[in-house]
Amino acid sequence: MLPASLSLRWLQGFPKQNIDFINNNTICYPCGNYIIFINVENGKRTFLPCKQGKVGAMKTYSPFQVVAFSDRRLKPSIYIFNFPELTRKVKLKGHAQLDYTLLEFSYCGTYLASYSAVPEYELTLWNWEGNVILCSKSQPGVEVSQMTFNPMTWTQMCLSSASALTIWNIEKCDKNYHLKPKPVNLPEEDGTSTYETDGMFSYSEFKDNIYGSTLIISSIAGLVGVEVETFKPKDDMHPLLHPTVHCWNATNEIYVGCEEGHILLINGENLFVTILTRVAEVSQEIHSSDTSVNTMALHKEGLFVAGNDGIVHSFVIKETNYTVKDHFDVQEPVGNVIFSPNYQLLLIVTIKGSIYTYTFGKESKIKTILDASASNIQAIDFITPGNKYCVSITMLGEFYIWSLEDGSHVSKLHLRTEVNALACCPSSHSVVVGTNAGYIQFIDVTNIEFPQVVHKVFLTHSSIQHLCYDQKGDYLIIGTSNGYIFFLNARPSQSFRVLGFTEVSDNIMQISIVSNPEMHTMEIMALLGTSKSETSKVEILTLYEANLTDPDICSDERGRLKNNIIKRQLYEINHPLTSAIFDFFGFEFYGFCGHVPYICSYDIPQKDNKTVVLEPKIKMQSKHFGTGKLYLSAHGKWLASIAKDGILSIRHAESLETFAQIQSHSYQGQGIQSMAFSFDGHFILVNGREDGTLVCLAWKKLTVPLVREAVGHFNSLINFLKSIIAKEKLFLSDMRERELVLDSVSEQSVEAIYKAKTNIMFSQDEYSGVSDGINEQEITWLEKKNNEAMRKEIKEFSEKKKELKQAIKVLVKTVEELMKENDLASEIAQLELQEFSLDVEEMRKLHDVNEKEVEKIRKEAEMENLAKKFLWNILKEECWDSMNIKGQGLKAFHIPLEVKNFPMKTRTPEELEELNSVLQMKNFQAIDLKLQKEIVDLHLTESMTSKPLEEEEEEEEEVVKVEENIAFNLLGSLFLNFGIQVGLLNSQLDLYTRDEKINQIILLKDIIYKVKTIFNNEFNAAFQQKKLEITRVKEKNVRIREIVRDLQLGEEVWEPNIEACEKPAAVLKVKDHEIKCEKYLTPWEREQAEKAAALELERQLLAERDNDRRRGLMDMMHGVLEIKKEDILKMEIPLPEFAKTKIDAIWTEDEKKLFKEYEKKVKELSDEKEKYKKSLDAELKKIQGSIQEATQTFDDNLRKLFDRKVEADMVVYQEELQIINLIFSLLLDEELNTRELGLNNFLERKQAEKKRTAKDVFRAREEVDAFRESYDNLVAEDKVVDRGFKKELAELASQHVEILHKLFRRRPRMPRHRAPAESNSPFSTRLESERLKKDNFSKIMEAMDDLDKPENMPEGLELSAWKYFCAARRTKVENEHKVKQKAAGLLEIQAFLQKRIEDDEKVQTDIDKIFQEIYTLQRDKTNHQTDLTIQIILKQGQVEAENFHFMLEFTDCVLVSRNIIEELNNIIRIQGQKKIASMMENKKYHKGIIQIDWEHKKMVMEMEDLNQKAWDIQQLFFSKAHQAYLKEHDYDFMIGMQTSLMEQTIAGLDKKHKRDVETYTQLFKKLKKTVSQKDTANYILSCNLHEELVCITERKYICHKIGTKLTWETIAKERYEALLQQQKLVDISKEQYEQISILQAEVERLRMKTFPALIQM
Repeated sequence: MLPASLSLRWLQGFPKQNIDFINNNTICYPCGNYIIFINVENGKRTFLPCKQGKVGAMKTYSPFQVVAFSDRRLKPSIYIFNFPELTRKVKLKGHAQLDYTLLEFSYCGTYLASYSAVPEYELTLWNWEGNVILCSKSQPGVEVSQMTFNPMTWTQMCLSSASALTIWNIEKCDKNYHLKPKPVNLPEEDGTSTYETDGMFSYSEFKDNIYGSTLIISSIAGLVGVEVETFKPKDDMHPLLHPTVHCWNATNEIYVGCEEGHILLINGENLFVTILTRVAEVSQEIHSSDTSVNTMALHKEGLFVAGNDGIVHSFVIKETNYTVKDHFDVQEPVGNVIFSPNYQLLLIVTIKGSIYTYTFGKESKIKTILDASASNIQAIDFITPGNKYCVSITMLGEFYIWSLEDGSHVSKLHLRTEVNALACCPSSHSVVVGTNAGYIQFIDVTNIEFPQVVHKVFLTHSSIQHLCYDQKGDYLIIGTSNGYIFFLNARPSQSFRVLGFTEVSDNIMQISIVSNPEMHTMEIMALLGTSKSETSKVEILTLYEANLTDPDICSDERGRLKNNIIKRQLYEINHPLTSAIFDFFGFEFYGFCGHVPYICSYDIPQKDNKTVVLEPKIKMQSKHFGTGKLYLSAHGKWLASIAKDGILSIRHAESLETFAQIQSHSYQGQGIQSMAFSFDGHFILVNGREDGTLVCLAWKKLTVPLVREAVGHFNSLINFLKSIIAKEKLFLSDMRERELVLDSVSEQSVEAIYKAKTNIMFSQDEYSGVSDGINEQEITWLEKKNNEAMRKEIKEFSEKKKELKQAIKVLVKTVEELMKENDLASEIAQLELQEFSLDVEEMRKLHDVNEKEVEKIRKEAEMENLAKKFLWNILKEECWDSMNIKGQGLKAFHIPLEVKNFPMKTRTPEELEELNSVLQMKNFQAIDLKLQKEIVDLHLTESMTSKPLEEEEEEEEEVVKVEENIAFNLLGSLFLNFGIQVGLLNSQLDLYTRDEKINQIILLKDIIYKVKTIFNNEFNAAFQQKKLEITRVKEKNVRIREIVRDLQLGEEVWEPNIEACEKPAAVLKVKDHEIKCEKYLTPWEREQAEKAAALELERQLLAERDNDRRRGLMDMMHGVLEIKKEDILKMEIPLPEFAKTKIDAIWTEDEKKLFKEYEKKVKELSDEKEKYKKSLDAELKKIQGSIQEATQTFDDNLRKLFDRKVEADMVVYQEELQIINLIFSLLLDEELNTRELGLNNFLERKQAEKKRTAKDVFRAREEVDAFRESYDNLVAEDKVVDRGFKKELAELASQHVEILHKLFRRRPRMPRHRAPAESNSPFSTRLESERLKKDNFSKIMEAMDDLDKPENMPEGLELSAWKYFCAARRTKVENEHKVKQKAAGLLEIQAFLQKRIEDDEKVQTDIDKIFQEIYTLQRDKTNHQTDLTIQIILKQGQVEAENFHFMLEFTDCVLVSRNIIEELNNIIRIQGQKKIASMMENKKYHKGIIQIDWEHKKMVMEMEDLNQKAWDIQQLFFSKAHQAYLKEHDYDFMIGMQTSLMEQTIAGLDKKHKRDVETYTQLFKKLKKTVSQKDTANYILSCNLHEELVCITERKYICHKIGTKLTWETIAKERYEALLQQQKLVDISKEQYEQISILQAEVERLRMKTFPALIQM
């Protein structure tokens, strides 16, 4: 038991879940660990705590004024409390493991429905008054968002989710309850209705002559299980409407609001869905694009609907249309609308949590109950002095002030920014707020009702995470997310001046501050978050307050605190901390361990410059789980700890012992966010992390010393701060007025003044880093300090800067002149450009940056190329390398013809193995068939007379011809043209079984492979022929080019080449000339290219050297060693020299002779040239003709190959068509089998269901019979009472009899509960609950008491008769009430029986349908197996006809193979021959009988001999030793082994015996020792016994002398006699009780016999 305890003072929170009325004026909603009750008229609040944690689901029941809620813990429970007493009425424990999501009370009874979440998803119906589970039903995986009872009856419920809506019927049979779901088929998103058909009974009777019957989709999909009933293909699945809310009306119909904006009307009986149509649109003023419906509620005036647009509409519904009658706007998305029980008040709850009420009446008005915040509370604190008001702020900057007295809302201020921290100043009525944007805002709370921001500082761009004041309120310490700690003067008189900042090494987790008034120092401790999760760091900063008076002294120009005024010390802790805080004096600090549940205290050692590792001084278990935080009270004696478990623990700061503890929040809401102590310690504020609650706690019990410590420190602190607060209050008021003045100035004037002050221009020469016209409000304090420092530096060094600029200009001109001189120098004397770079390092940096960018781009390109290459490799491997024969074309030389081969892959080992197995099986079948035929032929040859040899041969030839003709037509393809034998291929008319079809497919694939292989071989031969022809043409073209050159014809020589389509492998190779961009070379490739270029240059230089031999050959013999015949055309006769210089008139005779010889030689040379040209021309024509002939021959062969390719394609397509037909047949077989299996499974399920329904019907009939029997007995008893009453009245006077008869029939009139005429309830009358019926009966019995009074007794009637009459009438009323109850129960049970019978009949109907489906399916399956699809080859012209008078319908025809008829004839012939042979055998049968009889006698005699021998053998003595000797090959070895085993066994027994002897020896010694001890003890006991006997003898002597009779013998004797007397009296009483009961029964029988019987009224 803890010495102190805390209690709840008040609570603030907004509804985040469900909310409901508990009576006409009070609403309630869960908030964290509490349920808040609010009276909407006076605002009074009441709180109900949930001691087990966070409140889960909640629901109220206004007629009984009870509230039910569940807790959120493992194996939760449901609690029902009375209001306003707030006492627990009942606790319900169900099957839920984790949480209840929904609760709902019925309108007509004491029934409660609950729905649990994962893992069971169970709907449970409770009798909450009796704490009994009536029934439950689980539907795994189904999440429900809303659950409602039908207001008119408790036997119907509606459960809806975002994707489905289900009606649940509750059926009652005496004391048994059953839940029956009925899902509703929702329309599609576009509003079209969907009509679901039964997935198992949609079998189509339509039958295609080719493709067979049409099966259902599930059979085609291969489904056979339960999913067959609900399977839908993806194309048939359309998005449905998404229900968001629903409500019932008075006619058992349901209005459903959808996310898409539709309103549905669903009939609760037949589940028919109607989409309501809007007749008139809403006016443009309130029309919104968001038409989703979030909530609806039914009222007498219409259906009230609301959604995200914030508008509450009132819809008047008539049939299938509705109109908008009334509306109002709440400016927020509405989450729920609820009517009060009397329907006079409408409650509107927004999604944010705000609550409004709308009152119906003449003066309708909207009233705000709660104005919720948009986010959770981020920080809390007390306003100085901390005993009247407190503040809180949300994440979005909503600032609230609350009264500590009752928690009422005082005022609100919206900062409209994200907030991280808040702190109240001890020395003034100001509150500081740290924002996420880096702002510090100071709020004046002097006027509590009107708080105002009076000052704002933009410190940094990082978020403000921590705010902390020192104890006196002189300084404000601020911690940011980037590790900066800012120091501010906290006094308004100093305008909250920023003193400076410093940095710490890591991220700041928590800041703690302590002031030492004696040393005038201030210590700041920062808990730092490290990357290592096993350790923590704490950095302590020590400053003297005297150094912090002036920021110009304590900080440098950039605002950083100087190192000489701040002392740092870093400490390490070997375990992680989540919180660390100073003690009151700063001598030690406390830490909350993260990984282990401990709170430790650490002594702070003497300060030095080294890092110190701290060990815990005190280590105490925290009894928390999860990360936590520590807080210290104002007087430093109490240490508070909070964590994610939601428990607040108060400890002694010195010993860390817990003296108070309370669970204000729960771990489901992530525990406690923060807490705060008031200065006097009387109040504690706690806010949750995610539950949005603000809890104020007060001390319920606290010891006097603890109170004195807190109050004493509070008084001293307030006395110290009172004058300071009063002084600072004046400055705060000035700041408030100044801020109000600034707010009153218009925006334009403010901008003009601001621009005039801040629009300072700096030239680019002075400072290039400051931009023109910077807005100071957008500059942080750090940036301002940096700018001021830079301006100061600019002013200080401006002259030096100008001098440097002039020197740089001179230097630039000098470098430019040197560069020009360098360009004019020789190439050897020129310097590189980098030599002229003055800033080599900068140039290197730029070069490195450039290289990095280039390398980055290169890596990206390499990775992209690598990805493309990887894809290329995959495509090449799958589409090219895997092809054994690549796809290739072959073109003709002179005609536009191209033939392509068949690309083929290598057959896998699995395919080859499959083919071999099929071939082997076919061979076995062929061998077996051959042997069978041989056996048959052998029998035939023995029994038949031989025919003439010539006739048999002729018949065989005819049969072979006919079979070959039929086989060719029935093969279905022309593969025989490719030389492929039929082999083991089955006939198309023999493919009945699945295995035969699969084997046929494998053989057909083999035929296709062979056809392609044969054609590819022919194609390869043609391709080789073309290459040979091209080679020949190229060889001949060499001669043609020589002739063309000699003849100087100038013609182009036709030279064929291999086309690109004929060499497909070349496509995968990229040539250098195809690459348009410059190729990138790696350093190694560049080096190799340079080496190759050098070698090529050296070779060219060697080739260009002076070659005397070649030069001499060219000069003397024109480059040839001998003259060829082809050189005649080049030969010319040189003209004599005299003919060139002289005219023919002065020629000499010799010269004339020489000239004649010249002319003769010229003529001879020209003749020879002419002859040679003619020979060359003839040779040219001959070569060209041969080329033309050869290429034309190839083209003709290619044309034939093309025809062959067409024929091969035809065969491949024919075989593929057969394969497709076979595959389709197999697929249809599989679908039929799947359909049959699915129907059988469905039949099994239905039969099992039939057994259940039949069993239910049998049980229901038994219950009906038993209940009817009890009802009949009750009616009979009632009649007996009537008759007995009549007999009793017969003894009275006649006038009394008539009066008593009237009075006996008279019943008290009870006032009917009628709804008031002015009621707004849309439900007129509802069914009465069982409790109301009991209350009515009790009222009737109370009214009977009035009728039984003596004043109503007739005159002259005796009082005893009147009492008897009243008792009889009361008995009659009770019997009538029982009969009515029994009659109602009988009707319920009969209705239940009728429903079970209907269910049973429905199941039987389904079973009959299934049998019909199975019969039809088997018929179709048989037809499909016999109706084969065959492929027949018809010659051209066989299907041509001029007139279409022949038959086109062949549905009644059967295609039968001729072989079948011939086989039947052969069978008939064979059977006749067998009959003749059997008659011949009968003649020989008699002779065989005699021979068999003789053999039989012989065998009998042999049997007798053998029996005698067996008897002799049995009589022979043969022991087991003999048997072992005969069985064992080495008998001596076996005997030796047995001997050795026995010796080992004897040795083991000896050892065991020795051990046992030793054990027993030791035991004997122990026992001997024990005996000696017992002897000693016995001796002692004997001595004591002797003494006792002496004492007893003395006492006996004394008693004998006294002579008393009260010895123990007499007492025992007296007790024994008393027991006997008591038993005797009990037996007598039992006998008398039996006699009295017999007499009473006889008296009752006689009384009933004489009782008057009344006529049934």
